[in-house]
Amino acid sequence: MKYIKLGNTGKHVSAIGLGCEHLDRKPYSVVKETVDSALSHSINIFDVFMPGKEVREHIAKALGDRRSDILIQGHIGATDVNEQYDISRDLPTVKKYFEELLRIFGGHIDFGMMFFIDSEKNYRDVFETDFVKYVETLKKNGDIGHIGFSSHNPVTAMKAINTGLPEMLMFSVNPAFDMLPVEVDSLEHLDGTFNAKLLEGIDAQRAALYTLCEKKQVGITVMKALGAGKLLSKEHTPFASPMSVSQCIHYALTRPAVSSVLLGCQSAAEIGSAMKYFDVSDSERDYSEVISSFDSAFQGSCVYCSHCQPCPASIDIATVIKYLDIARLDVHSIPPSIRSHYRNLHATADACTKCGHCESRCPFGVPIIKNMAEAAELFAYIPK
Repeated sequence: MKYIKLGNTGKHVSAIGLGCEHLDRKPYSVVKETVDSALSHSINIFDVFMPGKEVREHIAKALGDRRSDILIQGHIGATDVNEQYDISRDLPTVKKYFEELLRIFGGHIDFGMMFFIDSEKNYRDVFETDFVKYVETLKKNGDIGHIGFSSHNPVTAMKAINTGLPEMLMFSVNPAFDMLPVEVDSLEHLDGTFNAKLLEGIDAQRAALYTLCEKKQVGITVMKALGAGKLLSKEHTPFASPMSVSQCIHYALTRPAVSSVLLGCQSAAEIGSAMKYFDVSDSERDYSEVISSFDSAFQGSCVYCSHCQPCPASIDIATVIKYLDIARLDVHSIPPSIRSHYRNLHATADACTKCGHCESRCPFGVPIIKNMAEAAELFAYIPK
């Protein structure tokens, strides 16, 4: 297992985590099998957004005295009405469900996630009411370790992050979602096929969200990495061919600020299948060939696929360009952490010999040599 620092929380989370949604309404034997398998593979982060009491109790029972081995991502505002998932901002209702979650998992939730902030109304109902005061009180009292939120909308997510309150974000990340125009509700495409005609190359707002999170050290945990299985299906994928689970995982993990991909496994076999990601070759993880069916929309844009490697000068090109994209947000206010990360690279952009080996391999025509020169100049700049 690989562990990645989650933003500025100080916590390190497993690169693959467990999204527990599909354990809802499953018998305890299935929950225990899945939880045991996750722990045996050193997974250390579980997302428990489901409001149902039974599934929460099943997970807690399966963990037993191993609760301290797991970081629980629990959601504030996830409720149910007539056994249906629902969103509530009514404080008595919110407190009822979240305080029950606290009780079930030993009085502490590691990551308290403000649930489903997708629209302007969602934002106002959280950040302009006593809802947010309740969340802040939970942290002050030690009931939650860190404050986060979940979203599927990059514009609303950036607005929430710019309040300075959230330390982390749970966001839907996969290449098809990333190519949907921001005004399109990505969740609508989980019920049928993806409409390939809507895909326009990586949406600028989604790219901006990832770089903003990296800049502000807001860690991202990923939901919907497989597009509800649609990206794995020949019938439903918008691409020329279906992606593999490993390709979907790798795509998400190569986005800036992403720390963990939470997969909705519901058996030991599915956990084992996901864990094959760590054993497959770089070529089997490579997603560039699949999404290059939209190469006209991607021309000139780095998708951090590392198809340009190996570099004769040992430069980690994708990482340098990630840091460059963040620096471009404000060249006169590059975060010290990004400068430090850049300087600690094995080889920095100034080592580029302009050999062109990388550009000959890039599927998207990225001007890598030009980018290396820009990075070398920007990261050499010292503000007065």
